[in-house]
Amino acid sequence: MLMNGFDNGVLPLLGFAMLALAVVAFVLALVAREDAYRAADKQSKTFWLVILGVTVLVDFFLGMLFLEIAGLVATIVFFVDVRPALKQVSGGGRGGRRSGGSSSDGPYGPYNGGR
Repeated sequence: MLMNGFDNGVLPLLGFAMLALAVVAFVLALVAREDAYRAADKQSKTFWLVILGVTVLVDFFLGMLFLEIAGLVATIVFFVDVRPALKQVSGGGRGGRRSGGSSSDGPYGPYNGGR
């Protein structure tokens, strides 16, 4: 009874989560510039699109656990290694925040309390 609930409840949710993660990684790899991959000294954009595209197809159509796990590893590598390097090379390394300044700085300059 417990295995029936696991097979019908948890495994499909894990499969859906892996598919969603792979789709997000594929889209992020797709929108990154080709020269950013070279500048970050990573594999080419085509390489990552093929790897992540195959991962999406395997997760969506085949459902073979071994291939899904291999695709999950590739997706995790993209998220923890490639994407941060691409963001750093593309100028998005600080999360969109400007460097320097005071904690009292607002979006249009420093706040001086009406002085």
